[in-house]
This record gives sequence, structure tokens and C-alpha cells, in this order.
Amino acid sequence: MPHPSAHHDRYLPIAEHGLIGDLRTVALVGSDGTIDWYCCPAFDSPSVFAAILDADRGGAFELAATPADGAPARTKQFYFPDTNVLITRFFTDEGLGEIQDFMPVSPADDPRPPAARHRLIRRVVCVRGSIAFRARVAPRFGYGAQPHTTHMLDGAALFESASLTLALTATVPLEGDGPDVRARFSLEQGQSAVFALDQVGDGADSPGVPLGCPTEEAEHQFAATVAFWRRWLAASRYRGRWREMVHRSALTLKLLTYAPTGAIVAAATTSLPEQIGGGRNWDYRYLWVRDAAFCVYALLRLGFTEEAEAFMGFLTRLIDVRADRPSGPLQIMYGIDGRTDLPERELDHLEGYRGSAPVRVGNAAATQLQLDIYGALIDSIYLYDKWGQPMSSDQWEAVCALVEWVCEHWDQPDEGIWETRGGAKMFLYSRLMCWVAIERAIRTARRRGLPCPLTRWASVRDAIYRRIMDRGWSPARQAFVQHEGDSVLDAAVLMMPLTKFVSPTDPKWSATLSALADDLVSDSLVHRYDPLASPDGLEGREGTFSICSFWYVEALTRAGRLDEARLAFEKMLTYANHLGLYAEQISHTGEQQGNFPQAFTHLGLISAAFNLDRALG
Repeated sequence: MPHPSAHHDRYLPIAEHGLIGDLRTVALVGSDGTIDWYCCPAFDSPSVFAAILDADRGGAFELAATPADGAPARTKQFYFPDTNVLITRFFTDEGLGEIQDFMPVSPADDPRPPAARHRLIRRVVCVRGSIAFRARVAPRFGYGAQPHTTHMLDGAALFESASLTLALTATVPLEGDGPDVRARFSLEQGQSAVFALDQVGDGADSPGVPLGCPTEEAEHQFAATVAFWRRWLAASRYRGRWREMVHRSALTLKLLTYAPTGAIVAAATTSLPEQIGGGRNWDYRYLWVRDAAFCVYALLRLGFTEEAEAFMGFLTRLIDVRADRPSGPLQIMYGIDGRTDLPERELDHLEGYRGSAPVRVGNAAATQLQLDIYGALIDSIYLYDKWGQPMSSDQWEAVCALVEWVCEHWDQPDEGIWETRGGAKMFLYSRLMCWVAIERAIRTARRRGLPCPLTRWASVRDAIYRRIMDRGWSPARQAFVQHEGDSVLDAAVLMMPLTKFVSPTDPKWSATLSALADDLVSDSLVHRYDPLASPDGLEGREGTFSICSFWYVEALTRAGRLDEARLAFEKMLTYANHLGLYAEQISHTGEQQGNFPQAFTHLGLISAAFNLDRALG
């Protein structure tokens, strides 16, 4: 039965949201019908609606049914099948209504300027009975710090700030309310209303003039958007178990893709906390080389090669072998347009989700040395060359340059996959992925007959292997550990059998898996590490890390422990939200924590499902 949707201390749970987007930006739509996160015109643009980070100052687009008894309507949310069109249904004693939220996706060859392509449509329909609705559109530009003026026009409102102008058009009367706009209207069975929010000016077709969105056009764009997503998903070759969850994860990864460059952002949001009231709040609206490379792997597994091709082309252009920076030829992250400067700052005027300050934009980790990114990238290039299109000669030259750099720098301490701010260490996972970088390049060269110094590369690869086996293994702990000279466990070592570094039935690995299960696993949920045992330079605690939970499933699968793997996977599925979406982390009470939705988690689900389904036969 439908459940009541109500704010808890003015903030919906993170999991009570769906995601819509147009491959340039996204919006979060709460189960109560409120859009409380939306950046325009791109993922990493300043926010227009950010009530999820400050209920008072952030801004929101509220739209909901108003039952006669004054109580909140009961709601249900679902995606129109096989699409990213979100439906929010309102159940009242007077009838049934719904909001259809979507962003039309412009074709790649659209001749219009970028500013003319961006539109958010909210189509309201009375399915049964008679429903009263209310709307309040309260933009707060520039993360709630930039003032704007509101001009009421015939059937429209114009919101103008110093950096962005948006036009709201509607098929129902709009009323100005200071900087905001409100509407109240009723619909009978079969009737509909439309709200459209467009970027205007700055290169749009008719600068400063609302575009309008009559009912017929909204219906046409709804049908076109549904057709786009279904056409895209039809390319999937996955026919195994858990297909609906796998396809929802694939659709989510596609939503997190920036079409103009092929960049894949790590998550849709910034500063959703890893712990309520804690300070582990980060901006994930950028391209992490590691995360995006793993996404390419997951999409390739399902048959989506175009995304891999676009990403490979984008990353190849970013490689700079002459770069004089600590991270080498690649940064660990980039802006979605390829920019390298991502200065981190705190927005003190926003209270944060449920008071979880600080709110950060930008990311200081961009300057860190994280050696593992080279292995993640070259592994994806290897798989793309194998399952997609053979790489070009220029791409092979770029791979060779990366491998040469790895051969010279693999034994440096770094900040590791978890981007700790407690100082560089000799992390096992970083060494592991350096081994992967060289090993996959050697495989590619041998399969394709490509030129490279095979003997020297093999020598370095073998040296890394011996280093990990000698110094990464703790006889006292009877496990592979986080970094040299310590006995701390780390879930990142779950990648050892997944990358084929070690046999999944090797006695040392079996002992490690048992140690991880004892120390870091709780009913299928997996912690990254214990920050008390391995101080990471950050305040506060965090939840369990969902990508690690899916790595654990995959490690059990490869070890032949299929009953345990299947049970752990099924348990992980229960932590998804009502739409099949995951944040970065899960608390011990089962709440979603951290930025939402997170690409890392969804690619982990795809990989775990693919390999477990194949093993089950």
C-alpha cells in the first residue's frame, strides 16, 4: 500500500529521492514531489535548487497534491518502465494524481546552441477523481548565495540572476510571491497541467524570452524521452538474473554521463554526509579516472560500447606525459569538461543536510597521488580493445607512456584509493593496480602484436608481484593488509582475485577473506577499513561502503562459495531505495548515506550480478 511521505526535521531521507537528467545535468525529485537538488546547465554548475543541503536557503521546486483533509497525500514513486522518466503518484480520498518528471535529451547533432537545449518538464495528470495541487518554485541561484529578480509575464515567470536566467512556463495561472512563484489548481479525471523550466538567454534561440510548453508539446517530449531511453537500453545484451536491477544501474550510470565529453561523474550531488552531523562531506560531481574506468568496464559487460569509446577518447586527450605534477601524466579527477583546477571551498552559509556541515564545492583531492588510477584506466582500455573496438595507434602510444611512468613510480607512497588525508603510505591496493596496469598492457601487446619493451615491463610487473606477496602479507594477521608495515585490514584487497592477481582459492587469499569477514563485514555490509585502527586524518565515522559489499559478493563468487555469494547479494538488494538506487554508503540502521546516487555502487552491482549469474549457470 502507498506509504505517507513526510519530511523528517524538514529533510527527506536521502533514499527518498529519484533522479532525472538529460546527459548534461540531473535533478533529485523527492518522494513528496519536491525537486530539492538541481544544478544548471551542467552537473558541476552552481545549484538552482539545493534544499537538500539547506531547507531554508537552498531553494526548491515544490509540487504536490493537497488533500481536502489537509494531511499530506500518500505517495509512491516509480520509473516509467525501462526509462529515466520518473513518476510520483499521489493517493488521496478525492482521487489519484501523478507527476511525470523528465528532461528531454537532445540528440548529439542538435544544431541549437547548448543553452537552448536544456529543459525540465513536470507534467501533472489527474488519473482518477478530482485532485487539487499546489506548486511553489523558489530558485536560489549560486548555491543560495546569488540574488535574483522575478518578472511575471503572461503565463510565465522569468528568474534572472547575474549568471543564469531561467524561465518557468505553465498551463495554469502563476502568481508572484516576492522572489518565488506559486500556483494552485485543480484537475479532473483525464486533465493535465504542465510546468516547464528552461534556460534562456546566453545563446538560447530567443534570448530572454520563455519558450513555452503547451500540453501537446509536453506529450510529444514525454514520448520522445521515453523512446530515447528505451532505444538506449535495447542495446543491452544482459539476459541473466536480477535484470531489472542491473538495467536500473545501467540507466543510472548513463544519467551520470556528460554527453558533450563522455565524462562520467562519481555522483550527482555534493556534500551529502557519510555520517549525519559529521564532516566527511565531499563534492562528487567530477570525473574520477578510477570510477569512470570501472563504469566503462560495467557498461562494456552489458554491451554498451559507445560510452566506452567516448570516454576513452576523452581520457586519451587528457594524458600529458610532460606534466610536472605529483600525480603524473593523469590527475585522479577532472572537471566534466576536462579542466584540471578544482579548488575546494566551504559554503558557510548553508547548514548542510540535516545540519551536517560543511558543504563543500570543488575537491582538494584532485592534487593527490593515487597510483591505482593507472591500473583502472589501462584495464578498461584492455577490455575495450577486447570487447569493443581495437585501440588506435595514438591510443597505444598513450598507454605505453602511462606504463613507462608506472614502471618508474610504482614504489612511491601515495594517498590510496580512499583519498585519505592522513599522509601518504605504501598502500597494497596502489601496488596491485600498478601490477594490473603493466600486466594488461603486456596482454594487449601480445594479443595485438604491438611494439613495446616487453622484457622490461615483465621484469617490473614481477617485481611488484614479489613486493606485494612479501610485504603486503602479514604473517601475524594471516591476511593481506592495507599497507606495508602494519596489520590493518582494508576492503580494497578484495580486488586481488577480481583482477586475477591471486587465485580465488589460494590459501593466503582464503585466510584473508576470512579475516575480512570477521573484521569488516556485517551481514553483507562491508566497511572500507577501521579508521580507528588506521587513522585517515578525517573527523567522524562513516557507514559501510556499498562498492566494497559488491566486491565481497564477487570475491565469494570467484572462490566458489556461491550460496554465500547469492545470499549476500540478495541482502544488498534490500538496501536499494524504492527505485533501485544507491548512495555511497549504508548505515548500520540501513539508511543511505553519502552522495546519491553513486556511480561506484551501481557499477559494482552490475559486475557482481554479471559474474554471480554466470557462475550459477
